[in-house]
Formats: sequence, structure tokens, C-alpha cells
Amino acid sequence: MHSQIICRGTAAAVAARRVRNILGSVLGRDGWMWRTHEVKLLNTSSGDTVKIGDISYKLKAPQNPELVPVKHISDSLPQTVAQHLRWIMQKDLLGQDVFLIGPPGPLRRSIAMQYLELTKREVEYVALSRDTTETDLKQRREIRSGTAFYIDQCAVRAATQGRVLVLEGLEKAERNVLPVLNNLLENREMQLEDGRFLMSAERYDKLLQDHTKEELDSWKIIRVSEDFRVIALGLPVPKYKGNPLDPPLRSRFQARDIYYLPFKDQLELLYTAGPNIAAERVSQLLSLATTLCSQESSSLGLPDFPVDNLLPALSVLNVFPMLSSQQLIQRLYPYNSILSKDGRTAVEGVLSRFELLDGRRESAPSAVLGVSMTKDVEGHADVTLCTADKDVTFQVPAGTKEPRPPNSSPDFISTPSHSQLIAEMMQSHMVKDICLIGAKGCGKSVIAREFAEILGYSIEPVMLYQDMTARDLLQQRYTLPNGDTAWRPSPLVTAAIEGKLLLLDGIHRVNLGTLAVLSRLLHDRELDLYDGTRLLRWDRYQTLKEQLQFSDEQLQERSIFPIHPSFRVLALAEPPVVGANTSSSNGRGQQWLGPELLTMFLYHSVTPLAKAEEINLIQGLSPNVPKEAAEQLLHLTHSLRKMNDPTAQSLASSLSTRQLLRICRRLSQYPEESIAHAVNKACLSRFLPSLARASLQKSLANCSIQETPDPEHNQDHSCVVKDGVLTIGSVSAPIYNPNEKMKVPDVLFYDNPQHMMVMEDMLKDFLLGEHLLLVGNQGVGKNKIVDRFLHLLNRPREYLQLHRDTTVQTLTLQPSVRDGIIMYEDSPLVKAVKMGHILVIDEADKAPTNVTCILKTLVESGEMILADGRRIISDPLEAKGRPNTVVMHPDFRMLVLANRPGFPFLGNDFFGALGDIFSCHAVDNPKPQAELAMLKQYGPNVPDATLQKLVAAFGELRSMADQGTITYPYSTREVVNIVKHLQKFPEEGLANVVRNVFDFDSYNKDLREVLIEALHKHGIPIGAKPSSVTLAKELPLPDVKMTGYWTINQGGNARRKLLCPTESHPIDIKGPVFLRVQSYPCNRQESRALSFSEEKAHWQIPMNEVNIICDVTTRDDDVYVATCNPVCLYSMKENGETIQCMELYDVFPRTISGVWQPFVTVAPLGSPLGGQVVLHEEQTNTVLHVDMVTGAVRRLLLSQDSEQPPTRSSNWWNSKEQQAGYKMCRDFAHKNWLLFYKEDGNQLEVLDVLEGRVHSISLPINLKSVFLVAEDRWLLLESNTDKKFMLTKPMHMAAEDSGVCQLHSISEDSASSGHGVTSAEVFVPQMLSCDQLPNENLSAALDQKIVSPNRIMADPGSFAQIVVGFPDLMSPNEVYSFKRPVDLSEMTSGQTGPQAFLRGGPLRSTTPKRDNCVSLLSANQVVRALPPNKVPLKEIFPKDVTPPMTAAYLEVTDLNSKKVKYVPVPRSMTVSPYTNWLSKVSESDVVMAPLTTGGVVTVDMGGYVRLWETGLDTLQRSLMEWRNMIGSEDGRPIQITIQRDSGLDVTAPKHGKIDPMNDPHVGGNQWAGGTGGRDTAGLGGKGGPYRLDAGHKVHQVSQAEKDAVPEEVRRAAREMGEKAFKERLKEINMSEYDATTYERFSNAVRRQVQSLRIILDSLQAKGKERQWLKNQALGELDDAKIIDGLTGEKTIYKRRGELDPELGSPQQKPKRLRVLADVSGSMYRFNGVDGRLERSMEAVCMVMEALENYENKFKYDIVGHSGDGYDIELVRADKVPKDNKQRLKVLKNMHAHSQFCMSGDFTLEGTEASIKELAREEADEHFVVVLSDANLERYGIRPERFANVLTSDPQVNAFAIFIGSLGDQAERLQKTLPAGRSFVAMDTKQIPQILQQIFTSTMLSSA
Repeated sequence: MHSQIICRGTAAAVAARRVRNILGSVLGRDGWMWRTHEVKLLNTSSGDTVKIGDISYKLKAPQNPELVPVKHISDSLPQTVAQHLRWIMQKDLLGQDVFLIGPPGPLRRSIAMQYLELTKREVEYVALSRDTTETDLKQRREIRSGTAFYIDQCAVRAATQGRVLVLEGLEKAERNVLPVLNNLLENREMQLEDGRFLMSAERYDKLLQDHTKEELDSWKIIRVSEDFRVIALGLPVPKYKGNPLDPPLRSRFQARDIYYLPFKDQLELLYTAGPNIAAERVSQLLSLATTLCSQESSSLGLPDFPVDNLLPALSVLNVFPMLSSQQLIQRLYPYNSILSKDGRTAVEGVLSRFELLDGRRESAPSAVLGVSMTKDVEGHADVTLCTADKDVTFQVPAGTKEPRPPNSSPDFISTPSHSQLIAEMMQSHMVKDICLIGAKGCGKSVIAREFAEILGYSIEPVMLYQDMTARDLLQQRYTLPNGDTAWRPSPLVTAAIEGKLLLLDGIHRVNLGTLAVLSRLLHDRELDLYDGTRLLRWDRYQTLKEQLQFSDEQLQERSIFPIHPSFRVLALAEPPVVGANTSSSNGRGQQWLGPELLTMFLYHSVTPLAKAEEINLIQGLSPNVPKEAAEQLLHLTHSLRKMNDPTAQSLASSLSTRQLLRICRRLSQYPEESIAHAVNKACLSRFLPSLARASLQKSLANCSIQETPDPEHNQDHSCVVKDGVLTIGSVSAPIYNPNEKMKVPDVLFYDNPQHMMVMEDMLKDFLLGEHLLLVGNQGVGKNKIVDRFLHLLNRPREYLQLHRDTTVQTLTLQPSVRDGIIMYEDSPLVKAVKMGHILVIDEADKAPTNVTCILKTLVESGEMILADGRRIISDPLEAKGRPNTVVMHPDFRMLVLANRPGFPFLGNDFFGALGDIFSCHAVDNPKPQAELAMLKQYGPNVPDATLQKLVAAFGELRSMADQGTITYPYSTREVVNIVKHLQKFPEEGLANVVRNVFDFDSYNKDLREVLIEALHKHGIPIGAKPSSVTLAKELPLPDVKMTGYWTINQGGNARRKLLCPTESHPIDIKGPVFLRVQSYPCNRQESRALSFSEEKAHWQIPMNEVNIICDVTTRDDDVYVATCNPVCLYSMKENGETIQCMELYDVFPRTISGVWQPFVTVAPLGSPLGGQVVLHEEQTNTVLHVDMVTGAVRRLLLSQDSEQPPTRSSNWWNSKEQQAGYKMCRDFAHKNWLLFYKEDGNQLEVLDVLEGRVHSISLPINLKSVFLVAEDRWLLLESNTDKKFMLTKPMHMAAEDSGVCQLHSISEDSASSGHGVTSAEVFVPQMLSCDQLPNENLSAALDQKIVSPNRIMADPGSFAQIVVGFPDLMSPNEVYSFKRPVDLSEMTSGQTGPQAFLRGGPLRSTTPKRDNCVSLLSANQVVRALPPNKVPLKEIFPKDVTPPMTAAYLEVTDLNSKKVKYVPVPRSMTVSPYTNWLSKVSESDVVMAPLTTGGVVTVDMGGYVRLWETGLDTLQRSLMEWRNMIGSEDGRPIQITIQRDSGLDVTAPKHGKIDPMNDPHVGGNQWAGGTGGRDTAGLGGKGGPYRLDAGHKVHQVSQAEKDAVPEEVRRAAREMGEKAFKERLKEINMSEYDATTYERFSNAVRRQVQSLRIILDSLQAKGKERQWLKNQALGELDDAKIIDGLTGEKTIYKRRGELDPELGSPQQKPKRLRVLADVSGSMYRFNGVDGRLERSMEAVCMVMEALENYENKFKYDIVGHSGDGYDIELVRADKVPKDNKQRLKVLKNMHAHSQFCMSGDFTLEGTEASIKELAREEADEHFVVVLSDANLERYGIRPERFANVLTSDPQVNAFAIFIGSLGDQAERLQKTLPAGRSFVAMDTKQIPQILQQIFTSTMLSSA
């Protein structure tokens, strides 16, 4: 061969000169030396010599000519290569070992091989990987017929046979493997395992002079050939990833830098490759490549351009000159996928510089038109592509099957983008292996399969997983039946030999050090295996055959095989995470695509489909999916994919094309299902962090996808098995008939609607053929549901529980050794596949995701390769011809169970990795009703009240866990355990039993407070003592006296009997107007948490503080409260969750007809008008009918004249006496009629609401008040004389029959003066019951047996009065009274102290409107609310006790026990400032109404509702229940008794002797008063007559007192704490005043700080989790190495250890956080209103405290923005405050700044500046949190602008928290701002909570 010299003058030379001038500076290497070296082969008589330049080398005939490389030397040898060869020859002649170092690519290897081919040397090639061990280099043991032999490996073979050892990839080998070669390299000596010793040729020859060869052999000394050389190939390590060279190893090599070929050589090669391409274009491409390999580009962080791939790329260009350069470059260097934004712009800059940005101009190939087998060339096909304007036909390798025309497959729907992709793949396929990059579920596997079928390839799928070793890829060991060890080729190798298409699925998962083994296969199509087999490229194999004249058999004996010419590799990968650090512990987001991999493949990216294409695809694959459903679904998906927000991206990834197809398959089967449900299911929205969930809800709303309410009310969720068909809800499935009955699970399962719904949902998916994944918290019944599901379906199951140490091997086969032979036991997975059972995989999130991902191929393609070489195949036809197959049974299914991702489970994200190949179901705790029903079945004897309390309390705890207030999600399992305990040991108290669950949290103070608060709220008295009962003191009632008679006069006297005319007319209705009914959550607290009192429960009505409560009334269990400033109506249930509120402000303007102080009464109506009320305003006589359900308000006009305004508009300030008001009697409102009258008027108006008529009755007297004592008998009082009249009316007033009402006067006689004499004592009743006392109550009250009609009434002078016989008997009715010592009306309201001041002193001018006196007939009680001054406090409280401040006392007069007691009502928190008006409502601070359940409800003026239990019986019952809940504290000490059957039988029981000394006796049969004996009276024995306590330490102090710590100890502890605190303050010299100031902020956020720190700690612990280290000399046996163990190797163990980060991988950087706090003037100005500045200070304090000591993980700073500017420094990132004093200083600065700064708002600028500044810093992730009360509109800032700023940089996650300002502005803001990024805190208390939410859901998600 001649060396070629470029002739000056060719076009090429001109180009070269031009480029040399441009690039001379870039390539400052010896590439332009014009010294030339020729390579000559000289034949001389003494043998052949090779001469390179002036160096010559004498050839020797090789021993094994088949080991000499062939066909490596190209025809034209570039100069540079010749120089490299010359240098190697020099070193070879010197006997030195060489190290060729240089950038990745095949060049170094090819130079080494060319040299070996030139010098005819045999080669031993080793590709080092991270799995290489010393046995792979020196000697490996194999077993032959029961004996272990040592077999020499490459290094030893090369040394003894005089071959050249080529070691490739030194940087991949683990640190301590290569030093085994040190001595061999230096002295050519090595001690072998089998006792032999290698010795250098010189020393051996010296020894030979003195000894014979036999002697040396007997000493086991072996000669190392003098021709032995080592050529090492490696990458320079600091630049590339890998292990740096060991210094002792490095010193033994001579290095040579093999850089890419110089520009001109490269150009020459390229010109020859692409003769049809313009020379200019070639040099542009090469210039680009060279630029991207320069130092500058690597300092930008750009990976090297794969220069070596330019050759194949140009071959493509040569066939398709119309292909655009930019597309070509994208395949070589997919910069859009692998680089960040800066990198992309840099690359595009270079592209435009070399005029390569031509992607827009030229069109890509659009489709494959046809494929046909090539006639003359075997294994090739002609492919015709249609490009822009013409069809091009070219040859590509093809498979062995018949090619199939494109688009003919039924299950592949072609879309334009996919067919274009396949066409592009055809082009690349012509020259090189391909890698497809695309997100999961976007159709990579489907495209690969289609591509293979078009070309007639058989596919060999290999699923790669993370800890895959090189052995798993190439060859595994196994044992032959006779126990010999052998090697089994992996599918990869068989595919290469048989010419299949190898599908490497998941190339992004595998470690780079393992993949390196394949680089030679991919570049050169050569492969050396562990057992010495060599695979050669087809043409090299043929050349070898011809040269050596060997047959195939002979070569196979020498284990040399050809690689089939059609063999190709197609790799599939997910896109690299841009900018992710490589060492991230979760191994997910790694930048896997580095310079080495770039040289191995041509890359094509699978872009997500366009919307139209996706719709076609979906309709093609599930034809009858409802059309608009599919449209909505895609609208949502594409809107999510377009957002550049990471949250949206991750949501979009769970809605991959694969998931969408699954959803649509299901919708086409069940079209009535809601899309929202399907989307929530696919995204598992139940378990998303709160921000992501909000974002999803917002996107759903934007795409107008409604959440349909659960249809659980009308559906029956029962499961029925009938005639072999199972029906759950509305879905039916046939029942399976299994072979193995015993594997069908059978489980105790109590049906409940919610789990039934989950099972129905599962059954739907199961019938569609899906594999299911159930995700949920612990203890929600996942296993139960699955077992029940399989039980109902009658399916046998196999069960696999995964754990931390699960490996791929344990999932599939369990190896074991039997008689020296390895046997594989099928794992449950394989059994299930074979038998068609259901495989239940439990705790799937505990196993590493790299292990579980092998399930993917099983689920997707139904294929999987097992460790023993068998293969699972789903298609039985395919399995026919193949050996070693396991056919997948058609009934096989997988049900996978996993906990939800994230804190506190911290499992591996199984859902994230594999969620989209399963149909996911979120399993939640049952809803309260369902849970209650279920618990009832577990504890049938546990009282319902207890169960309800448990369900409510746990419900609350769960919602707290969802919000992130507490971390542990309390589940049904815990409640069930509590109930089981209570069922078995009913006498133990609930309060004790719940501790079984909550004692875990007893050492975490904050958490404990949260829990106790929640339990107390629902009335679980944890921590209460049985003795803490605080019932009110009872005082005796005075004796009952008969005080007089009432006689109803019937006589003939006309004066006595008056007829009252009535007329009736329909009412006028105005309206309806629909007002908004708002719902507020009712924070109902059980009051009997720590002590037992009359108060049952309390809650606050959501009203503002100027409002005034004016009425409360009840019906059944509804409570209605009316307020009058402004007029509102509230309704709530006694134990409901919500409060409905209706503001009637518009209906009652304040000054309607001059009335300034409206006063409202409410009357709730009965059925059929349930839930409707009539409202009556007393001064204007306005009557409204209000429907609380629909919000309809109608005005009822009773009389025609009621429209006219009053004559004199009274001014409230000058009217001395208020006008007489109108009154409403509502006693019979439940019968839907009401009575209205005017004080001092003479007309009664009866409103019949149902008929809509008013009956007016005119009276001859003026009225003072009316009492409805029965429906047809009313007691009237005349206004000035207080005379009483009885009005009787017909029961039903029909409209036409205007019946007659008669008026009878009632004469009252005192008891002493007989009949007839009118007594002077006339009393005015305050309350008169409308029904009678039950007979037994009447008898008890009067102490005589009596049956009679009666009424109970009360007046100021008596506790209670009973009128016997009234109103039905005409004879004189006796009046019995319980007289008061002092008449109430005579008591002064002379109040003293603060209350008097509030009330405006004793200026009570008018009588209050509410009497607050009610009768409880069933309890035989009269209850009234009295102000404290009318209560005999001296009698209630002991002398030295000051009475508590109270709003009022409830005076409970009990006529059964003849006692009266005064129950204090606690003071209201706030009182309206309108004190004068308040005093008109009620004399005490409360209004009161009776409850139907027996008891009263009071509402104090601050809107606090309290429920009271007053009846004696109910109180006693409740006290019993309460004591049971606490658990009766049996005073006796617990004794441990072992029951021995003493053999002595129980004789007759007797008292036993009394011991005169009274010593304690235990056991025996003699003494009385002993413990634990037989027959005698005593405690704890058997057979005695009765218990007798002789006073021996049985009754003693209660347990609680025993457990208490003595006071002096407690005091000492307290003092110690205080002392330490003061010391600490002294240390940081902080005054105590400052300390308390700081405490105020710190305590407010203590809980949030605590929970954040818990999460940070556990994440830190998770990050520190150890990994398995393989190849250890001690530890646990590694299953994969069992055979190596058999042969006697040492490094067959694995153990857990800290994994050192890979060398060359960047350090983990901290996360970077900036809090941008608002310190503008408005914060200070409005702080008084809502405390916004203080809340912001608390939030800042929270950040500083939570991140203390985590500076290595989080680098944070705090910056303020105000009118003074947007970068006021508060905390610098490098100087964070270390102690409370410094933190307080930061807070003080904030406060001071906002006090004194200019007004103005810089929110926008501050945010923008911060985002830009942070983006420039190096960090793992960047966060900006903006706090602002910006009134953006006021400053004319469009919210859209702010939204753009927030999302301006995808690297920086920016969040905004707005402090809610005026009106709905904040809500409007939130609508325009991106979801999950902006929060509106209407209540400033939420700011710290929101900040905590942001923390937990984003920062910690990936920590």
C-alpha cells in the first residue's frame, strides 16, 4: 500500500486549506504535520517483516491463526493512524505495555486491532465492566464430573501463549480489581490460584540452564512468553465518568492520546462515504462535530459529538441528499432531549454558524410505501420511501420471516407522525442500530414491533433493569444434569447468532458500566464471551474461513461463531431528565445519555401524538367510545402536556397514550361513567400532594369536565352469586371453576358499600382483561378486598410479598442445590403464569423499582425470560416450535397492592415507575356510614354512641393527615382493633383502649396535643378521671302548696259568654326571591371530654361580632337561630357537620319603615313543609316564609292594610316607650298554623300555612298576651287588668263555615277564701305549656296518685305552678305552686362589675322580649335562664370561692326530685357593642329553647351554641356511659393468679374462722377475709359464700393518684428547666422580654415546624439507606452466584453497605429556596385588621426554624419587597440566623421596615428579579415563595402578567401566597394564576399552613 499524499489542487485540497485556516487554532494538534509514514509489508527469506516508516517488526507464524484479527485495516490508511501504529510498534519492540487514551468511540480499539492484524498477533480481548472480578482475568473454576478444575482466563492465556491482552474500559472496572495485574505487567510474574506460578521469560530461561524442564514443571513454574503484551484502552477520567486510574497501575503503562482523526483525514473519509453530497455540506457537518468536541463546548457542559457516527450518517445522506442536515444532526446528537435550555441555544448557535439550520426548508420522508425481499442478496429487503417529491428505494437488512406490507396490522393504527417516524427509522436502519427515546406509554414498544414486522424480523425483547450485570446480558452459568458447570448464552447472544431484532427495553435504567460490554458488539459486531466463545462479524467470519480453509464445524469446535448479517439492535429509552444530577439516589431522573452512548446508536425521538392523531388512534382501537368523552379527555391531556410546569408535566405523564387507551376501552364498555372519575383514577389523585391535586382539579374544571356526584344513594352495592354468575352492583361475571380449590382465598369480610364500589370498579377492569393495581394507606383493607374479590370470583391465587431485598431472581425462580446440581423452584409468579392463577403481589412499593420493572414486559408483551433459560410466552402458536417455553395461561392476572407514594411510607414509587401498565384503583378508608356499619358487625355489643364517636374522631384525624397536619394516616385497621377489644372486654373504657393506637405518639408533645384535641372534640374522654364529674349543686325546692282555683265560667250570663266573629281570606304572597344559602363547616366540640357536666356539646355560629342573636328554636333535631343586625337565619342539626346560613339583609333593610332595631322570631314548620320556616319581625309585622333548602323567600301579607306604613315614624332615640309590637305564637307551628296578634290590639290572626288562608278573629277585649294551651283552647290576658279569658274555637276552621269562637272569662280564687270571692293576687304567667305532664310525673310532683288533664306554668313569683284539670274540665281547677322566696321581678338588676359596664348599668327601661323559660314535660322540669344577679350564688358556692364569670345560669326546677339547681353557662367570647339593644332581647346573655331529645339549647350573645342535658334520668344514663368510656377504675391491685387445680374439691362454703390478729391470709381453706383461698369468705378465691373484705390493701387510692409524681419532684424538674432556659438566654444575651416576644411567633408555628422537621429527618434517613454491595467475600449468599459458590469461589456474597457515589458524577447540590416577604406599608397598616404582618413574620420564623441544621440540604435566604425596593435583604444565604436572638432580629427588621417604608408595590419586580437571580445559581432545584398582599388591580397590574412571571423559568418553581384582600379579588386572582402555584389566604392564619403545604408537596417530594 502507498501512503496517500493529498495533491495540491483537488477540490478537496482547496476545501481542506480553507478549513485549515479557519480551524487551525481549534485543532492545535499534530494533525497537520505533513510528515508521512508508509506501511509496508516486506517478504524476505528469513520471514516476513512489517515496516512502518523506519521501524520494522519481524512477524512470527501464529499458533492459533483463528485468533488473529481480520479485516480491520482499511484500504486507505490515514496518516495519523499510521503514526499511532508506528508508536505502538516502537513500544512493542521495547517490550512495554501501552495505554491508548482518548475520547469515546471505536477508534482506539480499531487502531489496536489494526496493529495486531498487521503484526499477525493473536488477541485476547476483555471488555471490563463494573462486574468484572479477578476470576474473569486470572482463573475460573469449573466442575467436570464432580471435580473442580481451574480454567485459565484471558490474562493467563495471553501470558502463557504469548498473545496480546486487550483490556477495554479500564475506567469501568471497580477500584480494586485491576491491581491483580500489576505484577504481571511489571515483572511478568503472577501467582495462580491452582498453585502454579507464572515467571518471566528471562528468569525462566536462566533457571533452565541449571534445572531440567521436568523439575520446573514439578515446581509448577510456567514461562511467560516474551511476546506477551498488554494494550489497554481507556477514557480520560476526570473529563468522562468512571473510576480514575490507580497510580501504581498507571505507572506501568505508556500512554498515547488517540484523539479523533484530524480534520483533513476525516474529510477524506467522509468524501468517499458520500460521493453524491456537496463537498460544502460535508465540511459544514464536520466543522460542527469538531466544534462540539472542543474544550469550550465541554466546559459548557455539552457532551461530545459522536464524530465516528458521521460516516454512517453520510451514507444515509448519500441515498437521501434531500434530507435536511438538522434532522440528521438530531439523530446523531439529540440535543433537544439531552440539553437544558442554555445548552440548546448554544448548539443552535453553532448550527446556524455553519448554516445547518435547514430543518424548516426540507421535508422529511413521510411514509414507507413498500417492502420486498431483495432477490440477489440474502437477508436484505428493498424498501421504498416516499419523500418530498419522489420515491427512493434502497436496501436494508431484513429478518428471516416474510416482510409484511406497512399499515396492514389490525392492532396498529397508523398516524402520520408515526409513519414518518418509521420511515426515518428505515433510513437509519440502513447503516446503524437505532435507539428510540420517548416518554413512558407513548407507544415506543408498539412502533418497534410494527417496524420489526414490516421488515420480517423476529423480536427478542430484553427488559433491562438497574442492577443487571454484564453476565445477565451475555451469558449465565448453569449446571448440566450430571453436575458439571456450563455457560448458557443469553437471549442477546442467540438473537445475534440467529439474526433477530434485539429490543433493549429500558436502556436508561442500566448502569453505563454494564452497557459498555455491548459497545464492541454495536460498533464492530464482535463479542467475546465468558467461556471463550467469540462472535465475529459475518464478513470477517467468511474471510477467516477462506484464509484458513476451515469448515464451519471446525470453527465451531474452536468456538467461533458468525453474527448473522441481519442482526440489529433497537433500544428503547425514556428521555433523559435534563439538568438532573446523575447521582440522585432514586436513580430515576438521571442524565443517562452521555458521550459514550451517543456513539453507539442513532437516536429517534417518539414525540407525543398530536391531538387529532391521538383521537384517530383512540377511535381506531376502541371504536365505540363516546365521542365527546374522548374529545374532553384529549383536551385535558393536551392542555396538561403544553404547560411547562413540572406538576402539570408529571400529571400528563400519568395520562400517557397507553392510559388514555385504557380509559377509552373502559368508557366504550361503560359509557355512563364519568371522565373525571377515570382521570382521577389514572392520576391516583387521591394520593397526590395537595398542590398537584389542586392543579388537576383546576385543569379538569378548565376543560369543563364535571365531577359527577357518587351515585351511591340509588344503587344497591350488594354482591349476589346466582347460577354460577357473580353480580357486584351492576356488573356480572361468570364464576371460575378452579382445579386447586385450596388456593381460593376465604376471608372474614363484612360487606360495606364503599368496598363494594371498589370491587365493582375492579370487576369492570378485570373483565376488560386489565391487571389491577390497588394503592392506599396502610390498614384500609386492600388485602381484604382482593381476597374477597377472588373468593367471590372463585379464583385461586398465588401470593408474593415483596420487600427491600427482593431481586429479579427471587421474583421468578428460587435456585437451590440438590446433589451438586442446581435446581430452580418456580416462584409463585411462574406458577401463576403456568396454571392461570391470580398473582397477588403485596407491598409492591417496598421492593426497588428496578426489580419490579421486569413485570412490565410480562404485562405488556406477555414475554419474560427466566433465570434458567426458559421463557414465558403468551402466544401459544409462537411457543410451538421453540424449546424451553412456558406458555402463559389465558386466565393469568396480576393484582398488585402498594402503599401510596410519598411520606410517611417512603416506599419506592411503584406507581410512578409502572403505574401506567396497570389499571389503578385508590382504596380509601370507608366513608363514615360504611365504616359504622362495618364496625357494628365487628362489635355487635359495643354501644352505638361509642362507635359513632370513634368513626367521627378517626374521620377527623384522617382529614388532618390529608392536609398534612399530622403525618400518620390513621386507618380502619386501627379502629377495628379498638372495636374488637371493646367487644371482648366491654368493661374497659374507650378512653383506655384508644391508647392502644395513640401511645405510639405519646412522646411527641405537639402531635399528642393535636390528637387529644381531636379526640376530645368528638367526646372520647382520653385523660379524664372517673372522679371528675362537675354537675351543679342541688338545692331543695320549697314544698308545693295549693294556692287557688281557676274556674271557667260557662253560665248563662251573656256578659260571661261572648261570641267572637271570625272571617277568613287568602293571603297575598309576594315573591319568591332566591337568596344564597351558604354552608359553613360546623366545628362541633363534645363538651364532656375531660369532665362530666350538664353541657353536652358546643359550637360557634359563623357570625360577625356586631350581630345580635335574637331567637333560637328547635324542631326534631334541627336548631334554628335568628340574628337581627343584619337579619340572618342559621339552621343546623344537633349533631350535624354543617351550618346553613341565609342573609336576609336585602329583605330587611335597616331602616325599613323607620324601624332601626328589627326583632325577629322564627317558627319552623312541620311536615310536609319540613325544612321551611316562618320568620316574623315584630315591629313591622313582616312575615316571611323561608325555604332553607332552595333559598326561596316569600313575603306573606296577612291583612290588607299591612302595607301602609305606621302613621308616625318613630325615631328610636326619642321614643320614650317603644310602640306596641306584633307577636307570633308558634306553639303549633309543627301543625303548620301560627297565631299573630298585636299588643293592646283586639284581633287574632290565624295563619294556615298549608291552605294559604288567614282567619281573623275579632275580640271584645284588648290583648296583653296569648298562650296556646291546646289547639282549640287559648288563654288570653286582658291588657290592663291582667284578667284571664279562655277562647274555645272549632278544631278546623273551614273557609266557608266561618265557625264561631266563644270567649269565656276565668275567675281566679285564692285557696283560703272559698269560691266566689275574687282574690287580689293575680299573677301573669311567663310560660304555659301547651301539653300536659304525663300522669306519673304529675303524681310525683304533687306527691299524690292522680290522673287528670293538667298544664304546667311559671311566673316570676314561683319556681313552677301546676293547674290540675285545666283546660278540659269545667269544674274549678286547682292551682299548685312552688313559691319562690323572693319574686324575680322584684330583684333589682343592679349589676356590679364589668358586666354592668357592658350593659350600660341599671338603665333597663323596657322589659326584655324573651322570657327564656321552658318546660320539659317528659323530664318533669322547668328550666329558665337567669342573669347571675337573680341567682342565690351564696348557696351554690362555698364562702371562699369567687363565682366564675358567666353569661347566665340555667335554673333547673325538677319536680320529680323536688330539687332546684343552677347550671352556669360560660361567658361568650365576644359581645356585640350594641349593649342597649342587647338588653331588650333577653335579661341574661343567652336565649334558650327546648330540645326534643330532652334538654335545652342555649345561644349566647356571642353566637356560641351549647346543648344541655337536664333531665335526671338522661343525665344518669349519660354519666354511666361516660364512666364506661373511661373504664371503671377498680381500686384493687391487680393480682396474678395461676389456677392450680389443687385436687381438693370445694367443700361446703362457710364463713371460715375469724383471725383475732387479722393477719393477711392467702390461699388455704380456713380463714375468713383471706385472698385467693377456697370456700371461705374473702376476695379472689373460689367457692366462698360471699366477698368479705377484712381491710387488707384492697380498697386504696385511685390509680391516677398512685401514678402521680410527688409535687416536690415536679417542682425540681420545673426549676431545672427554668434555670437552663435562663442560662441559654444569657449565652446568646437575649433579654427575657425578647425571649417571650420570640416565643409568641415561634409557638404559633410550632406544629408546622415540628411536622416539617419530621419529614426532613425521615427523608434524610431514606437518602442514607444502604445498598447491596455485590462480589463481597463475606455477607449473605448472592443467589446469582450459587454456581460460583459450588465451584469454590470466594466472592459470592453480598452485603448492605454505603454505596460510594460513582466517580465523575457531580456532587449533590443543595436545594435553593428564597422567601420573598412582603414588608410594604400596607402590611403594617392592615395588621390590626387581620394580623397579616404578624402571620408573615410567623411564616418567616417557620422557614428559619424548620431549616435549621439542614443547611447542606437547603440553602435559603429571605428577601423583603416594599415601596422602597424589591431586594431588601433580611437573611443572607451564607449567614443564616443560628439562634433565637438572631431570628428575632430578622423578625424585628421586617416589622420596623414595614412601619417606616414608602408606599408602593414591587411584588412583580421582586418576583421577576428573584427568579432570574436564582436561576443563575447552581442548585439541585430552585424555589421562590412570594408572600404579598398586593392589590394588583390597584397598581394597574394585570394578573396574567404575574402568572407569566411565576412560570417564566421552568427551572425555578415559584409560588405566590396572596393575603386575601378586598372582596372576591383574591379569588379572581387565583382563577387567572396557574393552579398549584398560587394560594389565597383569606384567613391569615393559613399562611404558615400554606407554606408548609408547599414544602411538603414539592421540596420534599424528590428530596
